[in-house]
Amino acid sequence: MTDALSLNNVEVIYDGVILVLKGVSLNVREGGITTLLGANGAGKTTTLKAVSGLLRSERGEVTKGSIEFKSERIDRLPPHAVVRHGIVQVFEGRRVFEHLTTEENLIAGAHIQTDRQKVVAGIERVYGYFPRLNERRSVQAGYLSGGEQQMLVIGRALMADPHVMLLDEPSLGLAPMLVEEIFGIVQQLNRQEKLTVLLVEQNAALALTIAEHGYVMENGRIVLDGTAAALTENADIKEFYLGLTEVGARRSYRDVKHYKRRKRWLS
Repeated sequence: MTDALSLNNVEVIYDGVILVLKGVSLNVREGGITTLLGANGAGKTTTLKAVSGLLRSERGEVTKGSIEFKSERIDRLPPHAVVRHGIVQVFEGRRVFEHLTTEENLIAGAHIQTDRQKVVAGIERVYGYFPRLNERRSVQAGYLSGGEQQMLVIGRALMADPHVMLLDEPSLGLAPMLVEEIFGIVQQLNRQEKLTVLLVEQNAALALTIAEHGYVMENGRIVLDGTAAALTENADIKEFYLGLTEVGARRSYRDVKHYKRRKRWLS
């Protein structure tokens, strides 16, 4: 098993003074799904932006460590060069081009593709995975439902023919049935297209059902990692990310919010 993506002791600082990532190391297996779990503000999205090269647009930079794609260092590359290497990021919040149609959004995702026939084939490929987008191909993206917009941003990322997809909070704001449908398609893409996925999620229960390996992040650090099966059975994960105590009873949000994580996580 080889790693498609590796972060090695990565430190990220914003505005030259704000330390956000504090020595993050993780590996994303080639052809697998790896999930990065954690609460809001833990540093998950910053980790993805460090990989995709988008930190500079927010006055952030990788100041220590390295990020490698198939053993080639990419943390010094601009975003467009990272995309050309086959790494695309799907942002949280379903950021579509609202005044463009569904199909125009997909065409925009193929900006690195110069062969028109491949662009057409890419569109049909996306419609194969997301038939609902085909039905809405001429509708302005701003009029799509939340679930359709989430399908669109994933489909738009596919137009770049990526090797690695960085997927940020795809479940955010969606009904449970839609979330399951979209996660099912992510699994399908992983299996059929051999797409490598780094999935950032707060819905730990669902993320761990499709991932092979997971990392837990708190305050800019990786505090726990393991196979998805091991994390699912971990008492701390059950209590704070799956909402279950050791006897199976759900705890209130207040209990979880004010509970300090066990110190052994940081050892």
